[in-house]
Amino acid sequence: MAASSKLMITEAERRFPVRIRLAIPTGGLGERLNQMYAWLDQSAGADGWAMTPSGMREIVNDSIAVYLADATIASAFVARWCAGHKAESMCGLFRVREDEPKPRIGAMPHKTP
Repeated sequence: MAASSKLMITEAERRFPVRIRLAIPTGGLGERLNQMYAWLDQSAGADGWAMTPSGMREIVNDSIAVYLADATIASAFVARWCAGHKAESMCGLFRVREDEPKPRIGAMPHKTP
């Protein structure tokens, strides 16, 4: 791991008490990474989160860590971006979900006579 990566991790661990580790899918995150950035900025604020490499077994690019200041936002992140409905994890890492959450279908407007 590069020295700059270690510095990023040290700084993130100092600033944020909550860490979520994500396994990177075989094909990478692609556009989902930009969507995650936008969601994190909107939900936690631009200065309310950090993302660092979190490689295991000396492989730097197999996982990432998302650091957050608030457990509630962390829980919302897991619900939105992780395959949390599947109990098993990969070596303690959450898996990124491959589908989108189902959109809410609102009730039909009612008419009053």
